Amino acid sequence: MKNIIIIAFALFAAIAHGQKFSLEDAKAYALENNLSVSEANNAIEIARLKIIETRGMGLPQISIDGSFNNFINRPVSVLDAKFFNPNAPEGSVVAFQAGTEYTSTGKLQVNQLIFNGSYIVGLQASKFFEEFQKDVTFKSKEDVIFKVIQAYELVAVVKQNLVFADSLVITTEKLIEKQQNYLELGLMTQEDMDQLNYSLINAKSVKTSAEINHLNALNMLKLAMGYPMSDSISISNSLDELLEKKSISNGDIHSNISYSILEKQVKLTSLDVKNNKFANLPTLNAFFQQSYNAFRNEFNFFANEKWYQQTLWGLQLNIPIFSGMSRYARTSQAKVRLMNTENQLTQLEQSLQFQELQLKNNLRGAQSKYDLQEENVALAYSIYNNAITKEKIGKGNSIQVTQKHNQLMIAQAQYIGSMIDLFNAKLTIEKLYNNILSKQ
Repeated sequence: MKNIIIIAFALFAAIAHGQKFSLEDAKAYALENNLSVSEANNAIEIARLKIIETRGMGLPQISIDGSFNNFINRPVSVLDAKFFNPNAPEGSVVAFQAGTEYTSTGKLQVNQLIFNGSYIVGLQASKFFEEFQKDVTFKSKEDVIFKVIQAYELVAVVKQNLVFADSLVITTEKLIEKQQNYLELGLMTQEDMDQLNYSLINAKSVKTSAEINHLNALNMLKLAMGYPMSDSISISNSLDELLEKKSISNGDIHSNISYSILEKQVKLTSLDVKNNKFANLPTLNAFFQQSYNAFRNEFNFFANEKWYQQTLWGLQLNIPIFSGMSRYARTSQAKVRLMNTENQLTQLEQSLQFQELQLKNNLRGAQSKYDLQEENVALAYSIYNNAITKEKIGKGNSIQVTQKHNQLMIAQAQYIGSMIDLFNAKLTIEKLYNNILSKQ
């Protein structure tokens, strides 16, 4: 019974505090629940079904047709009267109704494509399009994971800043509590106490801002993961664990997913050129037809009456000769589009080379700035603590404490900014080298 109570309490506590995620768990959750990923996976399924659709065009096309006719007024035929009576006057005609009142037809039709150049290219294009779509889907997943990592790291930063702000409030409150005795004994002026209270209010304001930033960062993480906004969430990786992760400083820009996508786009455009060229080739189709026809003056199609059958098969050959230059124009347009896509690939390669140099410089700068700000905030904290100590023993004053407090606030803000810049610099260069998400 005691164990049951403990387990129940643990479950209640887990629900109350929400689910805790490591960075890897957060990424896995996003790949399962983010709607953008779901849409991207659906696009791959559509591409796969497109292959089946295209392939089916080259398989036998079988259909069954049926018709029924009731001639309220049967067709009238007119013949020269001399056809029936040689002595009939010249120019006279005889009109008569031909056919029966009811007719019905059933037909089985089979068509088979034997050769069509566009079909061959279309089948190649549909298969290659699936590979193209896989890269597009991978890029969508990569973008989602990029946002998840960015949001997760931001939560870790603001969480650490919240701890700092909270400790600063506690330290200042304790200082005011101890200095209150000096004020009551007349060993301290009210102005000095007001300065300390000013520092406390400022520290509380910083803490409030840190709490709001922490909540906003958690909501951003929920959005990136596709996590319910109404549920609480927390992270398990510490800031130190995230900072220890080494960044990829070297790689191949040609592994960039955007480059891979555009390479495949060039291939698809070249297949479009090929398709327009193959459209000038002859096409050959075969067909088979089996039909049954019934003619009745009474509606008795289900009776044991005769049906007249007809069977035929044949070939249909179409040889394009002249299209008023339209096919030539379409092929030429496809060639121009191919040149434009090849130019875009070259431009992207140059852009990625520039980004590589820029991001490497940014990473070095961000790392150097972070190291300096880390040292700076430690120094500012030491100076602030020294000012508090002097104030306690009467060798300092509250104005100096306030000045050092403000100095610490500035150093902390710069330190937080340098951490965010470092995380972003690492993450961006990893995305450049396609190192955010392993390709399956």
